[in-house]
Amino acid sequence: MNAIRTGKLEVKTWNPFTGCTKISPACRNCYAETLALKLQRWGTAGYDKGFEFTVHEDRLRKADPVKRKKPTLWFINSMSDTFHEDAGEESLGRLMEIVREAHWHNFYILTKRSGRMKEYFDHNEAPENLWAGVTVEDREYGLPRLRDLQTTQVRHKHICCEPLLEDLGEIDLSGISLVVGGGESGSKARKTELAWVESLVRQCESQNVPLYWKQWGKYAPDGTTGSKSKTGCLINGKTYLSFPDNLMP
Repeated sequence: MNAIRTGKLEVKTWNPFTGCTKISPACRNCYAETLALKLQRWGTAGYDKGFEFTVHEDRLRKADPVKRKKPTLWFINSMSDTFHEDAGEESLGRLMEIVREAHWHNFYILTKRSGRMKEYFDHNEAPENLWAGVTVEDREYGLPRLRDLQTTQVRHKHICCEPLLEDLGEIDLSGISLVVGGGESGSKARKTELAWVESLVRQCESQNVPLYWKQWGKYAPDGTTGSKSKTGCLINGKTYLSFPDNLMP
């Protein structure tokens, strides 16, 4: 196990792809879709197509991570899914070339299309500075993604249990370096039960995997609603904001 760091993660985003399509329950209240449609109404550059999947060639040619020399953790495609079915092999290849070129950074990707990611890295070597992850929101859709990730040829692996939609049961976290979790926000948010989170905490602790619990979202652990500052990120009075020391470049 790598050394553990606690505190606030400092992350910048890079979105050469934007837009997506819904494929599982975690997608129902997609924050990226809501934001993309808002940006479209405001006339923001790059969002003229709203949430339709788009590859931004200019962002691949003049990549912000290459221009930024301060070592940084970059979240790739926070407004999309890197392994979306409409992302061509050429575009994926150029994206991975930029990750390799900007070797002084670390890059963090998250996908719900774990099968395609696994297949891609079966045939293409993953950059050493890439942290690949999958969404694990429930048993039916999320746990098969976890199993795909565990057999994906990439060095650093993480899972995101946000929004956590049910008790995941007993899970094997072999090969996983980080678990990120959280409840759902927004007016239509679904409630995350305290017992589900306690089970996740127990299993992360017993398997020595850092847990970064971002927020409770709309619902506090007791079921009441309140502001983000009220619900916070405490689990039974304790903060879980741990991550591997080597995640930050």
